[in-house]
Amino acid sequence: MVDASKPREWSPRMWEGLDYFAFLKLMVRNRFAVELPYAYIAGIMSVTNFVNTGFRFLQEARYGRQIDELTSIPAPIFVLGHWRTGTTLLHELLMLDNRYNTPSTHQCLNPCHFLLSERLFKERLQFLAPQKRPMDNMPAGWDRPQEDEFALALLGCPSTYTDVMFPNRPPLYPGALDLSGLSKVELANWKRTLQRFLKALTVRDPRPLVLKSPPHTARIPELLALFPQAKFVHIRRDPYTLFASTTKLWQALNEGHGLQKPRNPAAVEAKVFREFRILMTRYLATKDRIPAGHLVEVRYEDFVRDLPAGMAAIYDGLNLGGYTAMRPKIEAYAAQTKDYAVNKFQLSDELRGRIRNEWGDLIDRLGYGS
Repeated sequence: MVDASKPREWSPRMWEGLDYFAFLKLMVRNRFAVELPYAYIAGIMSVTNFVNTGFRFLQEARYGRQIDELTSIPAPIFVLGHWRTGTTLLHELLMLDNRYNTPSTHQCLNPCHFLLSERLFKERLQFLAPQKRPMDNMPAGWDRPQEDEFALALLGCPSTYTDVMFPNRPPLYPGALDLSGLSKVELANWKRTLQRFLKALTVRDPRPLVLKSPPHTARIPELLALFPQAKFVHIRRDPYTLFASTTKLWQALNEGHGLQKPRNPAAVEAKVFREFRILMTRYLATKDRIPAGHLVEVRYEDFVRDLPAGMAAIYDGLNLGGYTAMRPKIEAYAAQTKDYAVNKFQLSDELRGRIRNEWGDLIDRLGYGS
């Protein structure tokens, strides 16, 4: 039951940041399967998405030449890992280092026009941003670090996140996670869109970017082709905990951002089973392509036990330098968050058996078999 004593948080659905042509494509491919209680939301989206596209043209007119003239961007740092492994924690710790930049929630959820609208959203529209993430109560807001995958999806690239819009329909882009299902044209557009979004971020702030999106875990070859000098941090976590936590994540997104009332919990579980295997199989098969000294692997359970030591190992392994200046910030962050309550999940013996049957080989390879 909902606790009536607590104020109900409200925020726009992520799809209100879509490009209009991407919005139409998603609607057509999902056969306009908007359920009646959500029709007014789709109507609002159609207006905001049309406005987004108009401002996208204005942004191109104002900043397009600067973006085009930027021939390269500094090599990014990619935070890799399955959803709910601690990628957000690691991302936020890295962003304590003011030598680096990262896409914000505003930039990722309003990718069509963020160069034009950033001041408006930060100064006048803060009330539209949720204060907490729905799946784990971690802080949220327009200025918080965010996943660039949202920006790619809202700009029209195939993404697993578009499953959220119509949660009762089959996945629209089952091959988007590792890019294997994209045509040559779609893959070229994906690369072009990612590069242009990152260039636009760099026009705003020239510092090297720290990028965190779980789908990138399955895209190492493509990322290295675009950014040969990129560095990577991969964080892993107990897969049994991941299953329950990721299921909750998708359920929360379906309920908060869908245009249908979710009715198929089994489909969510199937998605989690399928995508963990895709991500981890692809990561384990391609991680050796990363040059020596450009990848550090972290075990979540060890990392959270001693954040300063864990970050020291990352800085040393990637040869980032500057850790002495960073340590007080990390220690302060650790002190501020020491009482944060991690969600705890009880799995039935039957569910644990299913997880073992589905992921047993990967569980062993990741070091969680005993």
